[in-house]
Amino acid sequence: MKINESMVDRVIRGVVGLVLLALYFSNAVTGTLGIVLVIVGAVALLTGLVGFCPLYSVLNFRTNK
Repeated sequence: MKINESMVDRVIRGVVGLVLLALYFSNAVTGTLGIVLVIVGAVALLTGLVGFCPLYSVLNFRTNK
């Protein structure tokens, strides 16, 4: 796995992931939508921390140089 995300991309993913998780855990969003937000938030946070996006790899796309 090579890093295929730039630092800006990683920070944005981390912030979005944290916001989505915070919305669920603060009970601002519940039910099915809340579960979807937890999954999307966790994936965004994880890919931001690792620096590798499998979808970018499939599409042969990179945001880093």
